[in-house]
Amino acid sequence: MTTTPANKNYKVGISNRQILRIALPISFAILVPQINFITNNIFLGRLDEQSLATAGITGVYYLLFAAIGNGINNGLQALIARRAGEDRVPEIGRLFSQGVYLAVGLSLIGILVTYLVAPMVLKLSLKEEAVRQQAVAFLKIRIWGLPFLYVYQMRNALLVGTNQSKFLIYGTLAETTVNIALDYGLIYGHFGLPMLGFNGAAIASILAEAAGVIVVFGVINAKGIHKQLHLYSHLRFDPKISRLIMTQSAPIIFQYAISIVSWIFFYILVEHHGRQDLAISNTIRNIFGLFGVFTWAFASTTNAMVSNVIGQGKKDRVILLINKIVRLSVCFSAVVAILLNVFPRSFLAIYGQDESFTLAALPVVRIVSTALILMSFSTIWLNAVTGTGNTRVALQIEAITIVFYVLYVYLVLERWNLSLLVGWMSEWVYWTSTFAFSYWYIHSGKWKDKEI
Repeated sequence: MTTTPANKNYKVGISNRQILRIALPISFAILVPQINFITNNIFLGRLDEQSLATAGITGVYYLLFAAIGNGINNGLQALIARRAGEDRVPEIGRLFSQGVYLAVGLSLIGILVTYLVAPMVLKLSLKEEAVRQQAVAFLKIRIWGLPFLYVYQMRNALLVGTNQSKFLIYGTLAETTVNIALDYGLIYGHFGLPMLGFNGAAIASILAEAAGVIVVFGVINAKGIHKQLHLYSHLRFDPKISRLIMTQSAPIIFQYAISIVSWIFFYILVEHHGRQDLAISNTIRNIFGLFGVFTWAFASTTNAMVSNVIGQGKKDRVILLINKIVRLSVCFSAVVAILLNVFPRSFLAIYGQDESFTLAALPVVRIVSTALILMSFSTIWLNAVTGTGNTRVALQIEAITIVFYVLYVYLVLERWNLSLLVGWMSEWVYWTSTFAFSYWYIHSGKWKDKEI
């Protein structure tokens, strides 16, 4: 059994090698859930176009709650990274245990909302009755994976915040293996399992998330990380620490929530344009998610490293660090954009749709590839704001940007009834605005007096 040394140093440097050591394992950990989601959609797309279209609605709905958990994750991650930079290691375990309590509590609220509110919202929002009924039945199953997902996200905060992102891989591999096997088995009735069709994907995802949690905590214990970070020494509920976590996380939760709600709004407007446009948008979101993993990994790295460096008292190095991460992120995204534009049909073909679907989706892929470049540096600057501890400022930036985004998609898709291609140009509006406000705030230096 390998144990973590008692004198381990959790402070980070700002070299490219250090950045990549943190970011690459995170990118893999983000990539695998995206592969899981895409696998679900590939299997469901081969059932029929309605299933692929409905998966777009249910996927974005679940993503809303996943984003809430990710908000706690990012707030907790910044706090853990700050304590690591300050060399206050015993505080990390206390933060982690309270983060888990908060996450489980919020997941139970998410389950109640799905059963009590979601059916009414979808009834008012979706025009096609068959899509609505299929979506509600699926979500009432899928939402039970939320507690596992949230605890899994708290693990991300712990390992990334303490510069141990390499251990993310184990739970991620377990999750994807279980998900792909059970997707194939439960959707189509293979391996002696019942053929559940569309709802089989929901059960497969829940069991996969549970497997990921079990494996990752097994790794944390096997590596001795639980002892070094005092994970089980502060299991009693601590209102003061919980309040600190929520103070940091609440603005990020609202930030992510309004972002995803705006995306749900986008999908509802797309659904008004017909089933094919909705199916295309679901496919494009899959591509966006798959090829955005490197950017999101660098964004998470930015949050943790900025907070850690500030904790070391090196505020003068923050902008230098951000610029290094931006250069790496843009390079990775440029490669991705080139691949998308050279081989777009290859990525679209895996969904098993006809030629008319592919021809309609191709121009949207071009738009999204450009948006990936914009996102590659915009989200780095936004996460730098989060890393400084000024999560309320990050929320304000998000709120202003969302106003521009929602106004654009409403006018383009609903008022003027323009094409899906023009609708997806909303990503350009969103990321350009995000960059402008985040860049201005970091360079203003107003974050330097913030303590967390």
